Amino acid sequence: MSSRTVIRGGLVVTASDEIHADVLIEDGRIAALAASGTPAAEAFTAERTIDATGKYVIPGGVDAHTHMELPFGGTFASDTFETGTRAAAWGGTTTIIDFAVQSVGRTLREGLDAWHAKAEGNCAVDYGFHMIVSDVNQETLKEMDLLVEEGVTSFKQFMAYPGVFYSDDGQILRAMQRSAENGGLIMMHAENGIAIDVLVEQALARGETDPRFHGEVRRALLEAEATHRAIKLAQVAGAPLYVVHVSAQEAVAELARARDEGLNVFGETCPQYLFLSTDNLAEPDFEGAKYVCSTPLRPKEHQAALWRGLRTDDLQVVSTDHCPFCFVGQKELGRGDFSKIPNGLPGVENRMDLLHQAVVDGHISRRRWIEIACAAPARMFGLYPKKGTIAPGADADIVIYDPQAEQVMSAETHHMNVDYSAYEGRRTTGRVETVLSRGEPVITEREFTGHAGHGVYTPRSTCQYLN
Repeated sequence: MSSRTVIRGGLVVTASDEIHADVLIEDGRIAALAASGTPAAEAFTAERTIDATGKYVIPGGVDAHTHMELPFGGTFASDTFETGTRAAAWGGTTTIIDFAVQSVGRTLREGLDAWHAKAEGNCAVDYGFHMIVSDVNQETLKEMDLLVEEGVTSFKQFMAYPGVFYSDDGQILRAMQRSAENGGLIMMHAENGIAIDVLVEQALARGETDPRFHGEVRRALLEAEATHRAIKLAQVAGAPLYVVHVSAQEAVAELARARDEGLNVFGETCPQYLFLSTDNLAEPDFEGAKYVCSTPLRPKEHQAALWRGLRTDDLQVVSTDHCPFCFVGQKELGRGDFSKIPNGLPGVENRMDLLHQAVVDGHISRRRWIEIACAAPARMFGLYPKKGTIAPGADADIVIYDPQAEQVMSAETHHMNVDYSAYEGRRTTGRVETVLSRGEPVITEREFTGHAGHGVYTPRSTCQYLN
């Protein structure tokens, strides 16, 4: 039994086109598009019709950076794969790529298997994995080849967090050399963790314990230095590089310079760096702890450089780095010592709406919104054109988006499993109305109609931006 759905009368917006078109879906995939009102569109027949008049019809978002159930700082991220992917769907995101973790002394396979076990049967939308490489050795390097073959084609390393995820320059170089051979993409958390730890120790010795000092010790220059070093190591290895959660104008400048030299270097930023700042970290009564993440929030003047980087394509992707910890009982672990505040913000549900607000505010165009939130992450991580666009043959991951609806972001109304919103009280224009994942309605006119287990694991090909 084949099932057919037709979406009529909406403005279909992709990274490359805007057209008033009807969309025919058959058996979970997009079968055809035709300009609305034409004989070809009138000929579409289906059991289910969705009226998208006055709405946008956009590809489901691809959030290439989430941390569901991540162990960190003596606790766990508060969203499970079930709650986190349900919240993603509410926010118009239909694919997440989460990070499986290799523990020091363990194999990549053990880490990946553990994450498969957490996610399988629990996700409301489709998912893939990157692999965090914490322990570079000969066995790890061999395993990287095997993972690329089976669709885990990106590996994250950390220049930060000595004693936890940290890799030194030699380990980074070896992993980059391996990825140059096997087609994998190294993702880098670029902050000089060794230097930061010195500044943390000195700040605490001075009695500087409030959340705002988290931002002050993690200097923008130490992000820029690490970004520069990562680029040079990748250049030596002949490997591509993707720098995650870029927050500072100095780091953007390093990426822009490398790209001007023709290097395969890519950058991601996140909504928190575009919409929040050190003003939030400085909120009184320990409220600033809600905004502790790494890289940290920067002074507002950095935002202009990030928006410019998104417009000029020196930054290609906006992901969330969704890693929520409740204020009560989790963020509070760092009362009296900012270095013990679990690092991470909730955002998987807010990204598409915040970026639409950026369209309304004139920072980016409609098509660029879809590029940085859907198409570019899909291409970057080997999911395009199955994900990230609306075209015949693509998965029918489609969002009916009301560009006129107004909303106020709040912990009272969001669906993430966390007791605060990083955007509490923020008014935005634009809202998700209906979401299809592989043709199945997950959100139907602002009602959740999906279920845990609908989302399936999605293996990926290698980065599609590489020659």
